[in-house]
Amino acid sequence: MGRWGGENRALRRLLIAFSFVFVGAMLVLPLCQVLWKAFESGIRPFWASVSDEYALKALRLSLLTTVMAVVCNGLFGLCAAWALTRFAFRGKGFLITLIDIPFAVSPVIAGLVFIMTFGRMGWAYPFLSEHGIKIVFAVPGLVLATIFVTFPFVAREIIPVLTARGTDEEEAAVLMGAGFFQTFRRVTFPHIRWALLYGVILCTARAMGEFGAVSVVSGHLRGRTNTLPLHIEILFREYHTLQSFSCAAILVATAILILVARNIVEGISRKDADYHAR
Repeated sequence: MGRWGGENRALRRLLIAFSFVFVGAMLVLPLCQVLWKAFESGIRPFWASVSDEYALKALRLSLLTTVMAVVCNGLFGLCAAWALTRFAFRGKGFLITLIDIPFAVSPVIAGLVFIMTFGRMGWAYPFLSEHGIKIVFAVPGLVLATIFVTFPFVAREIIPVLTARGTDEEEAAVLMGAGFFQTFRRVTFPHIRWALLYGVILCTARAMGEFGAVSVVSGHLRGRTNTLPLHIEILFREYHTLQSFSCAAILVATAILILVARNIVEGISRKDADYHAR
């Protein structure tokens, strides 16, 4: 027992050290390098880079597509999670599989799907062209591509919570005369609010950094369809190193803030669960 305890302690230290070294080498150092390159020449060059006209337009477009994707996927996640956990119907397993498709499909393939659907070769193009609607190489295409790649995040956070809670409390509320919306607001939502918020945070993080799908459908029209990741790529290819790293620092800072928010939500939800378990 003593020998195993010593070996176990040594193994634990080895695994912890390996984890810290690997994370430091693969994540922390590269991110620190981005921040260092961004501020290498001082604050003024950094500010000039991020306050550039095209950089601001790209940032606004990234925020717009993120907000629209989060709203759409938040509503869908709630509806899908409710349907999958509260109703028995044929094809439920197939629906769950479809929700998980964005996890398995390359974002570039997702962009090509929208090109082949709404582009000049797509089946929907004649109708869209006739009514003056532009999807590909326009903002709607960016929004659709972002929605696709962030599709599962909210639903996948809510489904396990609703499954674990069961339906007893909701059935009791209905028997006592509560309507659907009253039952959802007073019984269901308090149990899933942290899962919903967690899913929204993950969806936001994924949407802000999306590159592959939006790159295919954007057309790279500077100032019109370039999100911030696309703007960074163009700057880097044109050898504007300082500007590209400065804009990249904005995404790094956003990611750090999102991670902090996620940890805060996790801590609050854990305390809330412990409180209700007592």
